[in-house]
Amino acid sequence: MKSLAELQAIRDKMKNKVGLREDSEGATRVVVGMATCGIAAGARPVLAQFTEEISKRGLTNVTVTQTGCIGICQYEPVVEVFEPGKEKVTYVKMTPEKAVRVVNDHLVNSNVVREYTIGANAEE
Repeated sequence: MKSLAELQAIRDKMKNKVGLREDSEGATRVVVGMATCGIAAGARPVLAQFTEEISKRGLTNVTVTQTGCIGICQYEPVVEVFEPGKEKVTYVKMTPEKAVRVVNDHLVNSNVVREYTIGANAEE
């Protein structure tokens, strides 16, 4: 049986993770396509990696959410980044490893990772 302190620590840890998945005004939103095709292509580990990286870096101005079909199944897993006042960025064929780079380069340093975007992958 767990002590009250252990239970409170678990609650606080989970509360921080849930906070990443709640929308707040003015925050950057990371939206992961989680329709059947996205899940089959590996979207669950991508979603988990975004949540973990953002939490690990303490980014409080970023929320991670999931959505249904984005409509470009051949490019799954798909992640869209919505920053206030900027054009949406659509990342395609994402992996957990690519998610780490997107968090570091795009979300932390404001440099879009062009090679992972839909424009760079449309020629294939």
